[in-house]
Parts: sequence; structure tokens; C-alpha cells
Amino acid sequence: MQFSAGQIAEFLQGTVDGDAQVLVHDIAKIEEGRTGTLTFLANPAYTEHLYTTGASVAIVANDFRPTRPLAKSLTLVRVADPRAAFSRLLQMYAASRNDKFGYEQPHYISPQARIGEGVYIGAFSYIADGADIGDGVRIHPHCYIGEGVRIGAGTVLHPGVRVLARCQVGARCVFHSGVVIGADGFGYTPNADGSLEKMPQIGNVVIEDDVEIGANSTIDRATLGSTFIRKGVKIDNLVQVGHNVEIGAHSVVVAQAGIAGSTKVGAHCQIGGQVGIAGHLNVGDRTRIAAQSGIGSHLPPDSLVQGSPAFAKLRYDRSYVLFRKLPDVYRRVDELEKELAALRARSA
Repeated sequence: MQFSAGQIAEFLQGTVDGDAQVLVHDIAKIEEGRTGTLTFLANPAYTEHLYTTGASVAIVANDFRPTRPLAKSLTLVRVADPRAAFSRLLQMYAASRNDKFGYEQPHYISPQARIGEGVYIGAFSYIADGADIGDGVRIHPHCYIGEGVRIGAGTVLHPGVRVLARCQVGARCVFHSGVVIGADGFGYTPNADGSLEKMPQIGNVVIEDDVEIGANSTIDRATLGSTFIRKGVKIDNLVQVGHNVEIGAHSVVVAQAGIAGSTKVGAHCQIGGQVGIAGHLNVGDRTRIAAQSGIGSHLPPDSLVQGSPAFAKLRYDRSYVLFRKLPDVYRRVDELEKELAALRARSA
């Protein structure tokens, strides 16, 4: 497909600076632009590339003013926020590349399942009894949809996703390859002889609208009740969410983080990579946790913490300055102790 600079500007509610009729058919990084491609400038560090790029159209901020002639034949589309505008274009571009419909063979759909309109079912997918699949859902090959699962309209399941029995998924969600929703929570009871007896996990997982979950992440079903992932949450690859956890609306959880059972994470939180959060805690709204931190106690709203165990980020930064000086401090103390021992020996 081809689009003119004028059409792009109209879609983004921007203005054209140059040839409104110039056509693009692909997208490229600004430093790798070539004829017929669209790029964007949001980070000032890449401004120099705008004068040499081979791209045909570049999205820039309304207030951008070139300091010398731009690359030959480059047309600008000026918008309020280049990054947000380019993101909208990428969404449209991705949707056009994944616009699949119909039923591939072989697959299995239970006669007791309900399938909406305009659905795509990829080969080797399995949809169990009582499943309810909304309109426009995309289920790519090798997916499993368990008994009584509900999936809202427009949700996309990439290859190899498993949504296990009785779990509920909202509209417009995206689950990447290898995601498992509703595996058993990690619950065992110790016996008198020291062996461990499994505690059945009979709850489910409830995922609200507009949630995206990265590849090979897992959301465990509740022991009783539900594990909740609220509206707009974004979860990266390789994240573990334990049973009966609740993650508040529009929070972000980055790769390799783990949240233990029954912890409640507030809305608009940011949890960095490799963070570990112990069970049965409350993490307040808008809390930010730096990468590789360990959380072992409740955090009030608007916390900013780092470290393991974590404490206030400002105090952590100050402490780290001192920590880096410890080898020098140790050396000086060791020298002073030797001098003191020599003085004592002479005085004796």
C-alpha cells in the first residue's frame, strides 16, 4: 500500500512542509531511510540524520526549525507530538499486516463454544466447551482456549498462547507467543512427615480491556476468587504473576519481574526489570520500583524505591556513593590500625 504525505498529515492532523503528493510504501529508522520510506524525529540526538536521510517523508514537531538544508526531496509532516503520531501510524501498519479472517485447517472448535463474527482461527488451535469468543478476535496457530473461557472483541492471541479453564479476557487485549493464563497458583500444604500436599487452585484469572502481555509471561489462577489484571496494564516478556495478585489499571511490569501471591499493586505503577515482590503486600498507586529491587514490605502511594531490600531512591543513591568508597575507607582504616599497633608497641 502507498500513502501520500498529504494523506498521512490528514490522518495525524498535521501539516505538510514540502511535496504533499510524495508517496511512501514502507517505514524506516531515520538513519536507514531510503526513497519511498517514512521516518520520524522525536529524539534531538538524531537531528543530524534528518539532513542526510534518504527517506521521502519525516514526521517532526511543529516547532522544528532546520539549521541547514534538509536531505534532498525530503518532505516534512509537522505534528504536536512526533512519537505519539508515529505510534499511531505503526498501529495502523501492524493492523494491515495482521488482518486475517476465517478458519484454517486443521483446528477444533467445540459445538458448545460460541464464536463471534469476523474471527480468525489459526491451524491447530483448540477451543473447548463453553468458550465464548468475541467479534474480531484473532487466534493464531497452536493456541488453546479452555472450558468456559471468555475473550472480548478485538483481542489478539499470538501463536502458542494458552488460556485455561474459566478465565476471562477483555476486549482489545494482545497476548504474545507463549503466554499462559490460568495455570495453577503455587500452593502447597506441609504434612507432618515433611512432604508437601498440593492445595487445589479453583479460582480463575480476570483480565480487563486493553491489556498487553509479553512472550512467555504467566498469570496464575487464584486459589479462590480471581487474579485480576486491570484495564490498560502492560506486562513485558518473562514476567510471573502469582495467584490472587491484583495489578491496578495502567500499571507497567517489565521483563523478568515476579509478583508473589495475594499482593495488590496499585494503578499507574512502574515495576522495573527483575524486580521481586513478596506475597501479601500492598503497593500503592503511582509507585515506581527500580530494576532488580526486592520488595518485602508495604509501599505507600507515590513511592520511588530501589535496592534489595528496597528503600527510598534518593537515600539509595546517597548510600551507593558511600558504598563505592568502602574499599578506600577499608584501606585507610587498615593503615590506621597498623600505625596504632606500631605506636602501642613502641610505648610498651
